[in-house]
Amino acid sequence: MMRYLAFILLLILAYSCKKDKVEAIPTPYTLKIPSHFPDMIIPEDNPMTVEGVELGRKLFYEKKLSGDNSLSCATCHAPDLAFADAHQFSEGIDGQLGTRNSMALINLGWNTSFFWDGRSKTLEEQIIEPVINPVEMHTTWQSVVGKLSADVVYRNMFFKAFNVKNIDSTYAAKAIAQFIRTLISGSSKFDVMYKFENNLPLSPNEISIQGTITPSEWAGYDLFKSLNGADCFHCHNGPLMQVQKFSNNGLDATFSDVGRGAISGNVDDNGKFKVPTLRNIAFTAPYMHDGRFTTLDEVINHYSHGIQMSSTIDPLIEFAGQGGVQLDAQEKDLLKQFLMTLTDSSFINNSNFKEP
Repeated sequence: MMRYLAFILLLILAYSCKKDKVEAIPTPYTLKIPSHFPDMIIPEDNPMTVEGVELGRKLFYEKKLSGDNSLSCATCHAPDLAFADAHQFSEGIDGQLGTRNSMALINLGWNTSFFWDGRSKTLEEQIIEPVINPVEMHTTWQSVVGKLSADVVYRNMFFKAFNVKNIDSTYAAKAIAQFIRTLISGSSKFDVMYKFENNLPLSPNEISIQGTITPSEWAGYDLFKSLNGADCFHCHNGPLMQVQKFSNNGLDATFSDVGRGAISGNVDDNGKFKVPTLRNIAFTAPYMHDGRFTTLDEVINHYSHGIQMSSTIDPLIEFAGQGGVQLDAQEKDLLKQFLMTLTDSSFINNSNFKEP
């Protein structure tokens, strides 16, 4: 009997000493979406969590993602430039230059394609490529995972974010995508103008901003939307200031870079590139897919007088046959004043977007 009791006691002791399986339960993250924006569709397999965003933010600034530990995502997407690059072409770890300008990372949670040619359909898919691109970070995800796995801080962060013990590229991409979806810009003077003209309620602060909007800025906005003015609204409209499409905007008569056509295989797509947002355009020079324009004045001049005809020119560029919309000096100045209202200083100064 005593032996039986001792055996039972040993079993109880052994059971009580057995470690319970620990599971991480990430905390849901609530995006701060401006009231006049559409809802953001979040992938079912990558819900937003506090832990995921925190990990993604750290990874965004992590130079271990490059082959020689010298480059991070932020190297080519600087927060003080609205997550764009001031150089025409970004330089990779081997000193090689890319062939396209780094796009600004603004309101990407609403985008339906990524890269200038739209070759990635999701943020998660897009994030995978720069790491393995020989012109950019020039490494392998296996190497990156090895470096991250050797860091106990990262092991703990991945576990808390995804309830996994093994780090891999899929979870890294998901975390960075979560962080990028938080990069929302919707607090510019333009937003007040947009809400006012659409009879949307203004906050007390927005009412005070409304009083600072100048007649010239309103006139520039009217030009922006006018078919007989700057005629910009076909590709840049709504609160996102962006239409989800690919367009040949008359940069060249012949193409050294066929853009979307190389992905779709359709010659009718040659010379077409993703339409970017105009938000924070004052911070994101140089402009166009190849960064050929260094100033807003050059961009305005292009659409006024520099349109080049080709077989795939966007038909919505209605005055292409005469070289552009033919704005005079005063109209160009008014348009530029309006474009400056798209500046959202709170976006580039948001401490939640900075390096942790």
